[in-house]
Amino acid sequence: MSAHPTPNYRPIPLPDYRELPLEEMRARAQAFYDEIRTRHTVRDFSTRPVPRDIVETCIRAAGTAPNGANHQPWHFAVIGDPAVKKRIREAAEVEEKAFYEGRAGEEWLQALAPLGTDASKPFLEEAPWLICIFGERRSRSADGVKRKNYYVPESVSIATGFLIAALHRAGLATLTHTPNPMRFLNELCGRDPHDKPYILMVVGYPKEGATIPEHAMEKKPLEDIATFL
Repeated sequence: MSAHPTPNYRPIPLPDYRELPLEEMRARAQAFYDEIRTRHTVRDFSTRPVPRDIVETCIRAAGTAPNGANHQPWHFAVIGDPAVKKRIREAAEVEEKAFYEGRAGEEWLQALAPLGTDASKPFLEEAPWLICIFGERRSRSADGVKRKNYYVPESVSIATGFLIAALHRAGLATLTHTPNPMRFLNELCGRDPHDKPYILMVVGYPKEGATIPEHAMEKKPLEDIATFL
């Protein structure tokens, strides 16, 4: 075996992989699809509390996502304090009002019309947890050295997907809220101004009688989203 060009590279045996019989692979793939297709974006949240340890475990799952140079360039600011949630709602609704009153443009507003959204965001106070997902342009390694991060948007996006799947698996509803602009979240969450807020995840139980727009049930078929070459 040829020597690796970087002296810091220390390979170890693949620790956890276990090959499965083909039929079990098919069954697991189908089971995951059957479960994840029941995930729906919710805007009607109950005020029922959700234990913090459940959210913590889901964030640990998100933290296992693949990422650039294994720098793990993400930070999850988890907000449960009602006073902070109220401030976030107030700041978000200022941006949303400007968005719906002209900043978005007519084409964007027409695209959103079937979803029935508007500038009012009561779920930001009603849901028990908000998770603001930040991307870090620079962060500290395990030994405390500050370094530049790579592929930050891609890495944060993958971790967000893991988080959504983990929260759904735990039996919780989610909403990926993206007020534009989102920089007010840096101050409210106590984050470095160089960090970029990507998504404000709303987490909790759906409110009794919660609805979703019929439009949200329209999913493209496989042949429209995949090409096999």
